[in-house]
Amino acid sequence: MKILALIGSPRIGSNTDILLDWVLQGAQSSGHATEKIYLYDYQISPCLDCRRCKKDDFTCHLLDGMSEIYPRLEEADLIVFGTPVYWYGPTAKMKLLIDRMRPFIASGKLKGKRGVVVTPSEEGESCGGPLMEMFRMSFEYLRMTYAGSILVKAYERGEVRDNKEDLKRAYELGASL
Repeated sequence: MKILALIGSPRIGSNTDILLDWVLQGAQSSGHATEKIYLYDYQISPCLDCRRCKKDDFTCHLLDGMSEIYPRLEEADLIVFGTPVYWYGPTAKMKLLIDRMRPFIASGKLKGKRGVVVTPSEEGESCGGPLMEMFRMSFEYLRMTYAGSILVKAYERGEVRDNKEDLKRAYELGASL
């Protein structure tokens, strides 16, 4: 199985990045191929609601970093969405990516793929409700299957490294995929 991890944190080495590494290590221990993309390395423009992606070849006609990300999404069997909680939702870069996944609604190219959510926040799991509902509804809209999540309390850079239980849960989630 091919697993694509999308990191929506603006900080390399962040709590999100660390958690995703543990999920991917667990997945690799089970023989899965993994790839990690830092969304902040790509220029992702906002969706313009032009609706051209709903016609003909079902592709977005904006030419930016999503042109490189779209084929990787299509090739993946499972997509891990990693984002810290910003105002009870994903980071702006992750939200831009999600908005630009609109071509997959019409094409159905993500149908049957599985999705996982990994997110640290200052408040911990208790504040993840709105974010998780957004992902649940997005997966449903894309006809993807929700395959699990890790929501942890971590705010300061690298803080999650000190929580061995959360790292173990992340590894075990990856190994179970």
